[in-house]
Amino acid sequence: MPSQALIDSTTLLLVLLNPFLLCIYLLDLIQGLDTRGFARMMIQAGLISAAIYFGFAVVGDTIFTTIFKVRYESFLLFGGIVFLLVSIRLVMNGSTALKSLRGDKPHGAEGTALPFMLGPGTISASIVTGAKVSIPEAAGAIAFSVFVCVVSIIILKWIHDMIRKRHEAIMERYLDTIGRIMALLTGTIAVDMILNGLGQWLETGAS
Repeated sequence: MPSQALIDSTTLLLVLLNPFLLCIYLLDLIQGLDTRGFARMMIQAGLISAAIYFGFAVVGDTIFTTIFKVRYESFLLFGGIVFLLVSIRLVMNGSTALKSLRGDKPHGAEGTALPFMLGPGTISASIVTGAKVSIPEAAGAIAFSVFVCVVSIIILKWIHDMIRKRHEAIMERYLDTIGRIMALLTGTIAVDMILNGLGQWLETGAS
């Protein structure tokens, strides 16, 4: 039976790898690519993301303190601020706010994975996962979470194509509404990252 720490870590990764929010972020690609091409791109993005998550789960916050000579708290604060700004833009402006973040042209699987699949929240969750459970369990949690996310997005793409043919206006309004609701959750997580970073900073003496 999986431990509570493993369940909590997997749940956190699943929440941060939000397929509904990613669908809003990738809406122009969902509408512009066929299902096979979109699925291939998302699988590549998922493999890249999973490999990076696993790397952070193994090395933990050592990569910040040893290699970059910065504190992990700074990463939490900056990542939380970035996520918060994106969430505010989405709440205020709807799905157009996210599409503008990617620019006008697709950037391949690597570009598709950023800034959400490889965002500060998911990287932070990977570090926490590696600290709470064993490496094999962390690998399993990461693989499961990424798999669920990628499969969910591909299924949502298929559903979108089916419904859009008959109810395009309703689909656009639905996606915009869902995006704004998901932004509330993402913004809450962003604020929690900021508070967590501040708390850890104060515990270390703010030095």
